[in-house]
Amino acid sequence: MASLKSEIAQTIPFSSAEEEAVLNLLRTSDCLQRAFQQSIRRFGLTSTQYNVLRILRGAQPDGLSCAAIGARMIAMEPDITRLLGRLKSLKLIRQHRDRHDRRVVWTQISDAGMEVLRAMDPLVRRVPVELLGHISGAELAELTRLLELARQSCADAHQPQ
Repeated sequence: MASLKSEIAQTIPFSSAEEEAVLNLLRTSDCLQRAFQQSIRRFGLTSTQYNVLRILRGAQPDGLSCAAIGARMIAMEPDITRLLGRLKSLKLIRQHRDRHDRRVVWTQISDAGMEVLRAMDPLVRRVPVELLGHISGAELAELTRLLELARQSCADAHQPQ
């Protein structure tokens, strides 16, 4: 396995172990994201759109407000409204205004959105195993623990602005 330094053809040492770790995380995140995106391409959705549908499936039957969807996203999306508009035009979600507060728009997954997720489910369960199946269970548990520990220093970074 090549080191990050050789992968990115860096000739000088990293300024710190923290810098090397952060760059490794970013590089790995990009690699896994691209592999996941490639695997779901045939469904005509981006990984961000898939994430919204997954969130809304979990919020049935009530649905969620735009802010609540944004707070649950794996990766922050600066324009939730536009993202939801695309999903609505694909008829994968439905929206309605709150009866008591017209500023709030509730979003629910549609039957068509549920059908797309059902079709994607076997693939989405298989991809992580294909990507990380070479790592032992104990190592995966340790990786998860370390990633959660690393996120503690940016705990508020995923809060809506």
